[in-house]
Amino acid sequence: MGIMRAGGPIMWVIFVLSIIALGVFIERVLFFRRSSTDPEKLELALSEALYENDAEKATQIAKSGDSSLHRLFIAAVAHWQVDTEAFKLLLEQQIRRELFRWIKGLTLLGTISRVAPLLGLLGTVLGMVEIFRGLPQASQSPMIALSGGIWQALLTTVAGLSIAVPTVLAYTYLNAKIDDQEETLYRGADFLIREKLTAGTKAPHGKDK
Repeated sequence: MGIMRAGGPIMWVIFVLSIIALGVFIERVLFFRRSSTDPEKLELALSEALYENDAEKATQIAKSGDSSLHRLFIAAVAHWQVDTEAFKLLLEQQIRRELFRWIKGLTLLGTISRVAPLLGLLGTVLGMVEIFRGLPQASQSPMIALSGGIWQALLTTVAGLSIAVPTVLAYTYLNAKIDDQEETLYRGADFLIREKLTAGTKAPHGKDK
């Protein structure tokens, strides 16, 4: 608490930003885990159902999880009967919706990573202004007063950088995960288009007898 008081109001702002950044990171990591799956296993299972022309089985497989790829497959199976161009457009729209869910909160995280060091610098500058303004009234040697006040002024810069560095790392990590997910979704879309072109536009209605 002594350090927080020494850093002044801006130190508290930086502290609040650090809590927000941590909360966003934890929420995104948990969301990424819920929204990920084994694409090869899922594609293999759905391919078998589509080959058997079994709509019920295909729907069950698509709804067997809550990942982004599962939701893409749900939309595809539900609109299997549309023509190929409309089908491609449907997949593209669904992918954009899923990626929007993934990038939620990352703008805030990126903003904090850029603003935190600037706030730290601002706090230092304001602290230095206060130090020099108080030098004429200092009862002790100006050099002693100056050296004693500089370390306090620099606290906000240290705090800002301490928040910015891990936040940048977190932002980079999450963006890499989004890139991987984007690749997974587009690969899933390619898989669906191949399956549709192979099977034709007929929607699965049940197992062929």
